[in-house]
Amino acid sequence: MEKQTQPDAFTSSILFSILGECTLTLESLRNADEKEKAAVLAKNEQLRANLLRSISHDLRTPLTSISGNADTLLHCYDVLDDQTRKQIFSDIYDDAQWLIGLVENLLSITKIANGNVKLHLSDQVVDDIISEALRHIDRRSAEHHITMNCGEIPLLVRVDTGLIMQVLINLVNNAIKYTPAGSTIQITAIQRGNVAEICVSDNGTGIPDELKERVFEMFFTGSNPTSDSRRSLGLGLSLCQVIVHAHHGKMTLKDNLPHGCIFSFTVALSEVNLNE
Repeated sequence: MEKQTQPDAFTSSILFSILGECTLTLESLRNADEKEKAAVLAKNEQLRANLLRSISHDLRTPLTSISGNADTLLHCYDVLDDQTRKQIFSDIYDDAQWLIGLVENLLSITKIANGNVKLHLSDQVVDDIISEALRHIDRRSAEHHITMNCGEIPLLVRVDTGLIMQVLINLVNNAIKYTPAGSTIQITAIQRGNVAEICVSDNGTGIPDELKERVFEMFFTGSNPTSDSRRSLGLGLSLCQVIVHAHHGKMTLKDNLPHGCIFSFTVALSEVNLNE
């Protein structure tokens, strides 16, 4: 049996030095990992704080309105004329619809961002998706001129129909909210390579350049005298971007010259389109 030799002092020094460096490196990596986890935790806590602050501030008015209007109907129904009663019912309906939309957007953003939503992809004609989405937009749309142009050749895309409908509903409702009555809102769809680009354009006042990069941020609403100042919790555009990114698409905002906005997003064409 061969006799095992012990490393000399120099070799031992080198080995201990290497082990010491490895230990320091592992410690540094562990510290960096802990700092990253702490940063993520702090960011999530800040997000929750922002959410609670925004909800407590922006939901108080519509909830108070619903409660007040309901109380008026309960105690003064017989002395109110038909027009006043109709207006009160309309106000309650509008506030309730906005709250429902808010809850749906919050749930959708949370589920998709956390990867808890599996896309149910299918081949769909763009015209049909847009037409169905327009059946669910804000009823104030009657005050606007809404047109649709998807070209003569039908575009077949592979998407989660319900989610892409939600994108269109949010974009059109956003255009309705931020443009005066009588404005024109146009929805178009064209093929660009292997994707379909869907655009929602309006001829409103537009968005200043310094705010364009922030419009997709959660809770960002900007300022516009045309919009309903009571309902300022900005989630619609953030949700749109999350859904489009989940489809591996891109969402952009640009000016609609001479004035107005164009929100556009891309989705993949179906294999049927690509192989024809």
